Amino acid sequence: MVNPTTYHVPVMLYECMEALAIRRDGVYVDLTFGGGGHSREILRQLGSEGRLIAFDQDPDAARNALDDPRFTLVHQNFRFLKNHLRLLGIREVDGVLGDLGVSSHQFDSPERGFSIRYDAGLDMRMDQVSELDAKRVLDTYSEEDLHRIFGMYGEIQNARSLAKTIVTARLNGVIETVVDLKEVIKRLVPRGKEHKYHAQVFQALRIEVNRELEALQECLEQTVSVLKPGGRLVIMSYHSLEDRLVKNFMQKGKFKGEVEKDFFGNEIKPFHVISRKAITAGAEELKINNRARSAKLRVAERIA
Repeated sequence: MVNPTTYHVPVMLYECMEALAIRRDGVYVDLTFGGGGHSREILRQLGSEGRLIAFDQDPDAARNALDDPRFTLVHQNFRFLKNHLRLLGIREVDGVLGDLGVSSHQFDSPERGFSIRYDAGLDMRMDQVSELDAKRVLDTYSEEDLHRIFGMYGEIQNARSLAKTIVTARLNGVIETVVDLKEVIKRLVPRGKEHKYHAQVFQALRIEVNRELEALQECLEQTVSVLKPGGRLVIMSYHSLEDRLVKNFMQKGKFKGEVEKDFFGNEIKPFHVISRKAITAGAEELKINNRARSAKLRVAERIA
C-alpha cells in the first residue's frame, strides 16, 4: 500500500468537510481519490449507513484503496460519473467533492514524467492506457496547436516562439525526455524565472494530454442530475481556467454567457452559490503545505 502521508497531503481538508455538510447516512462522491486523504475524513464522519464512491483513473491510486464496506473505488476518469453511479445502483448523492490538483505521488514518481525535477520520458498520462502522452504532443502537434495549448493552458507569454522553437528542433531529432525539452527551450526561458517557466510548460502539456478541461466540463454538467436537492458541489482548482469553468457553472449553470431566464424573467439555474468568493488556504496551512498556495475552493448547493 502506498503511504498516504507521502502520497498526497489533502489541501484544505477542514474547509472541504465543512463545505460538504456531511450527513451520517449520506452518499458522497470523491471525484479525485489520489492518496485518499479527503476520502478518509469523509468516511470518518459517515455513519454505518453512509456510503462513499471515489473515482481515480491513475492505477497507482488503486494501491491505496480503503478497506471499508462503505467505500467503493471506481478506476475511471470522473467524466464518467453518472454512468458508473448508475452501474452501482445510485441515482442521487448528497455531495460531490473534487480536488483537481495533481497528487504529490505523481510529481514524486520520476518515471511518470510529471515533474521538472527529474530526467525521465515525457509521459504525463494520468491514465496509463491512453495513447496520447507528452512526447507525442511535442512530436506531432502543429505549430498552431502547440501555440494554442502553451498560451491557453500554460499562460506563457512567448507561447508563439516556444511553439516555433519546438517544431524547428524536432526536425533534427525526437524530443524524448525532460532534459531534451529543457535543452531545446532554454534560450526562451526568462532568467531568474526558470522554475516557473518550466512549470507552466509542463502544466500546459499535462492538461492537453489528459484532456483535463473537457473532462471537468463533462463532469460538472452531470452533477446537475446526480446531486439531490440540497446536495453540495465542492470543487478545488489550481488553475485559472479550471476555476473560471467552476465559477461560471456554479453561478449560471453554464460555462459561457448569461444566466437563462424563464418567460417571467426568473433565473433558471441549478445551483445556489454558498460562498461568493473562492475560499483559500489559511496562513497556518500555507506554512506546511506548499500545494495549497494556488488552491481555490468553490461551493454550491443544488436547488430543489
